[in-house]
Amino acid sequence: MFTVGATFVPTHDRCKLMLIMATTNRIELNPRVMLGKPVIRGTRIPVELVLRKLADGVREQDLLDAYPRLTSEDIRAALVYAADAIAHEQTVIVGKPTATSKK
Repeated sequence: MFTVGATFVPTHDRCKLMLIMATTNRIELNPRVMLGKPVIRGTRIPVELVLRKLADGVREQDLLDAYPRLTSEDIRAALVYAADAIAHEQTVIVGKPTATSKK
C-alpha cells in the first residue's frame, strides 16, 4: 500500500493511480488544498469547476479570461483526469435482483 494525501491505496490499484497521475501532472490531490479535491496544480481551481463550466457551455477562452492562472493545457488535463477516473470506475450492484416481467 501507499498513500496519496491521507488516503491508503491498495497495491493493485497503484498502477492505475500512477497512470492517472502521470497523464495529469497538472492535477493535484492534496488534503490541505480544497479538502483534497482534485485541483489544477498550484491553484485552488477545482477540476470539477472546470468540467462544470465546460458542460454549461462556457467557452475555453472565457474560462481562461475568468481564471488568469488557468491554461489551455490545464483544461485538457482536467478532461483527461475526468476520463481516466471514469475509465477506472467500478460499479457494484447491491441488493436483490428484481424480477423481470415476461411479455
